[in-house]
Amino acid sequence: MKIYFDNAATTPLDSEVFEAMLPILKDDFGNPSSSHSHGRKVKAQLEISRKSIASLLNVTPGEIIFTSGGTEADNMALRSSVESLGVKHIITSPLEHHAVLHTAEELSEKGKIELHLVSLTENGHIDLNSLENLLKLHSNVLVSLMHANNEIGNLLDIEKVSNLCKQYNSYFHCDTVQTMGHYVFDFQKLGIDFAVGAAHKFNGPKGVGFLYVNKRLKIQPLITGGAQERELRGGTENVYGIVGMAKALEICYRDLEKKQTHIKALKKYIIEKVKSELPEICFNGDPEGNSLYTVLSLAFPPSVANEMLLFNFDLHGISVSGGSACSSGSNAGSHVIRALNKHLDCAPVRFSFGKYNTIEEADQVLAFVKSMFVKAEA
Repeated sequence: MKIYFDNAATTPLDSEVFEAMLPILKDDFGNPSSSHSHGRKVKAQLEISRKSIASLLNVTPGEIIFTSGGTEADNMALRSSVESLGVKHIITSPLEHHAVLHTAEELSEKGKIELHLVSLTENGHIDLNSLENLLKLHSNVLVSLMHANNEIGNLLDIEKVSNLCKQYNSYFHCDTVQTMGHYVFDFQKLGIDFAVGAAHKFNGPKGVGFLYVNKRLKIQPLITGGAQERELRGGTENVYGIVGMAKALEICYRDLEKKQTHIKALKKYIIEKVKSELPEICFNGDPEGNSLYTVLSLAFPPSVANEMLLFNFDLHGISVSGGSACSSGSNAGSHVIRALNKHLDCAPVRFSFGKYNTIEEADQVLAFVKSMFVKAEA
């Protein structure tokens, strides 16, 4: 039996989501920009989906821009801030997803902004005192910090960061890709400027996401060539993906309490088993503190930490990752683990859980991990 513990990379498509997408895939094929009946029917589905997502996040439909996913949305937030809002400084962290870090680095290399990295606490959280000190020093600032780290799961206090940004008259972009669908968000109450979602992280389809842009901001498009998305994102919309994304988010909110209880219990069970039965393994980040309940990063010691580690998991039907799926083709290792500067002689393995995982699967994975240590000692 194959076990999938890599839900931070992507999640299985929910059957209800598939059923919602099916009519658009099969019958409602019109272009939503067309004025005839075929187009109008599809346009209506598009706007119903936009209203649904906006309602769940307590924003207006006009504040939701559909994109191809989280990476495009992050790029749009950062680049539009520079081009349209006059941002001259970007404050971010060394733990951010490369969609943010690489974009900010490129903007810095081209002389469009100055890039500043906040300090981290000992267990990998954002040092808010460091953030405030940077905000005091600079004006025309965009702060870009993710809600939950995609490799170690550490959570950011969005409300505190938002309040700091307001205090120092700065913009705040929050990458909520890993937490969208796993928590209830009220973006209006939080007062953030940009936020990002990707459907495939919450049991929706791949290749579709959205950018939330606070309605007080006037930005220019990242992709030009069409008047779609209120002239903010050219290109024919991925309507079946958008319909699926809206349905997936609706299901997440509907079943949130049940899902949270189940996955939190699963993560706690694995942590307790590792601490009691596999003391050689350390934890990356702050798994028992302020942490995303779907992610657990373990540091495997040198005795088993070799280039075959992930391959051996896969060989035994267990899908896990060494870090971000977006960096899986790189041999550079995890920039997140390097930034933490702990357990550097160990191999990080990310276990990430979804609503379909079970305690029985956890037991099978733990049994395999134990067998690895037995072989290493032999």
